[in-house]
Amino acid sequence: MSTAKGDELPAVSVVATPTKRHAILELASRLDVAGFPALACPSLGGTLGLCISLAHETRNIGYFTSIQPIYYNHPVEAANTAAHIHEMSGGRFGFGIGVSHGPVVSRLGVQAGKPLSDVRNYVDAMRKQEQFSGQLPPVYLATMRDRMLSLAAEIGQGAIWANASLRHMPTQLARHAGEFREDFLLANMIPTVIDDDLEAARAINRKTMRGYVILPNYRNYWRVAGYAEEMDALEALIAAGRRDDLASAMSNKWLDDCTLSGSVDRVRDGLAAWYAAGVMPIAVMSSTSGGQAHAIKQLIDAYA
Repeated sequence: MSTAKGDELPAVSVVATPTKRHAILELASRLDVAGFPALACPSLGGTLGLCISLAHETRNIGYFTSIQPIYYNHPVEAANTAAHIHEMSGGRFGFGIGVSHGPVVSRLGVQAGKPLSDVRNYVDAMRKQEQFSGQLPPVYLATMRDRMLSLAAEIGQGAIWANASLRHMPTQLARHAGEFREDFLLANMIPTVIDDDLEAARAINRKTMRGYVILPNYRNYWRVAGYAEEMDALEALIAAGRRDDLASAMSNKWLDDCTLSGSVDRVRDGLAAWYAAGVMPIAVMSSTSGGQAHAIKQLIDAYA
């Protein structure tokens, strides 16, 4: 899972959507044959089940959870499952974990502690189980701000952002110069829509981002990244109960910094810019004219 500047193909997010899991595995095989560097597997639809299947349905492509919330599984079971996938995939698997978000944790009925200590304790418990589970895969931490990034550098083998600011990324990474090992993975999940109609593509990404701008931890990150005006406007709408109007506060400047929209050339240039920043881009594909499978096929065609 290299972030070498010469590697133009992005990683690709794949979701094990109910009733369409066979189709997603077929697409994963196509991405493998086409030379894409990695697959990222979000927690929707049963990511660990998908990762077990990928061990058998693909041959060369690396893949990782992005991310598996730590409150979904006891660390002993997580270690056992992750070690199994690591072994069966021939070392192609990475275990991306994180605390997820407040609403998700609340639905689980879990009493969460402090994110940094919860993640540290979880990884420590997994590693204590390694003598019974077998060798663990690389562990990647879901990251946004500096303290979690430092923890990832300390106890993990990689850091994964979602919806990060390209403009801000070099500044953030510079603050951590010297912390990362040579093989440390830096990756970012990027909502991506390919369509020659730029505004139509942006509209899809605005819809996607509605689910993130309501979360305080994301808004705090984007404030630090330089988007205080947009965050003020979003918070005013949220406070007024006007969630249907959130898209109106998403400036093109902010949206284009955190997502990718537009023509094939525009999207490819945007993905290349992330590689130039030292971060492997993960294309999280949506489309103006179809579902996940259609959007991923658009990406494959873009690099054919």
